[in-house]
Amino acid sequence: MLFLICSILASVSVAALLKVARQRGLSIEQMVASNYVIATILTIAFLQPQTQLGSLNFSGSQIALFVALGVLLPTIFIAMGRSVAVAGIVKSDAAQRLSLFLPVLAAFTIFGETILPHRLVGLILAIFALLLVLHKPHNNTATSEQGAAKWLLAVWLGYGVIDILFKQLSKQGAAFSGSLLVVFVLAGALMFAYLLSKNTLWHKNNLLAGALLGCLNFMNILFYIKAHQAFKDSPTLVFAGMNMGVIVLGTLVGGLAFHEKVNKLNYLGVILALCAIVMLYFGQILFQ
Repeated sequence: MLFLICSILASVSVAALLKVARQRGLSIEQMVASNYVIATILTIAFLQPQTQLGSLNFSGSQIALFVALGVLLPTIFIAMGRSVAVAGIVKSDAAQRLSLFLPVLAAFTIFGETILPHRLVGLILAIFALLLVLHKPHNNTATSEQGAAKWLLAVWLGYGVIDILFKQLSKQGAAFSGSLLVVFVLAGALMFAYLLSKNTLWHKNNLLAGALLGCLNFMNILFYIKAHQAFKDSPTLVFAGMNMGVIVLGTLVGGLAFHEKVNKLNYLGVILALCAIVMLYFGQILFQ
């Protein structure tokens, strides 16, 4: 449970940092690139994966996993930025959070998790909580940019697939830190190659903000994988708990720290989300 809480705190901190960065006109792309440099250094310093690299079985499926994560991690940052630009923050955030359904579906179909009554109830509560938390008053001005649906779909699919891939990565047990290092190096190399191809002019403030992003991103991913290892037989607990926890804390931080408009239905969704989390983790007592 502690691993999951730490991952939720780091995830919301990442979102808050990106929000501040946008407000101050920083380059998200440069931040993402430098973030992987720091994440790589932290992986080497704290997880000491050097001895594990030689033990990794670079089979076809494992290489495919590395490449998929290496490409998706930086790409989803870019996709989120494009989605916010053409579709707006509200719709983009909704697409990201609704990606919960993909890993939950995978938990029952790919990972063979048993559908227990209290978890089914918890997931139903989570669905309604998501709809309420993401509810926004109708706006008469609708976006007309072509391609908005494409970027929203990319955000929804990208975050859902990344959750599933990290579950696969967590199955490697103690060797996961070596795998994580490979993924960070590959993601960073691809991001720098992308920026160099654009003849990017680098700025110190972007790199410093990226260093902080790297620290938070490392903690988020590290604790998320450890949570999957702690609940290796119940991936739904991590998938749903992570998403609902981020939504609850993110809604509160957005309303209190950034003075975003939070309506009554949003707060009702927060309460319902807490009920869903309680049901997912402790509901079995009620069904005994």
